[in-house]
Amino acid sequence: QPEREAWRQKRPLPALGISIESMLRIQYFASIRETLGRSEEELELPAQVGSVQNLIDHLLSINPSFQRVFSAHNKVLVAVNQTVVDLDHPLSENDEVAFFPPMTGG
Repeated sequence: QPEREAWRQKRPLPALGISIESMLRIQYFASIRETLGRSEEELELPAQVGSVQNLIDHLLSINPSFQRVFSAHNKVLVAVNQTVVDLDHPLSENDEVAFFPPMTGG
């Protein structure tokens, strides 16, 4: 959590009259990270993105690499602010979204 709080503290303060963008922090784990070639990114929250499913649709529209991640035969788990959620879960500015493949035990 301290790393996440440090990320939030780097943002300009609205009280100073500075306009700040609505941002999402997106993290990618395991095979998803390998497919995309990155472990995380920050993305301005588009107005039409109000849920996890909307975010997935947006990512598919801006980068063809996401086709391999979110194809019909790939199961992907999603966590928002470190809680696993369904695709209809709402998103808000400054949320942290994580995509990861299902875990197998052994």
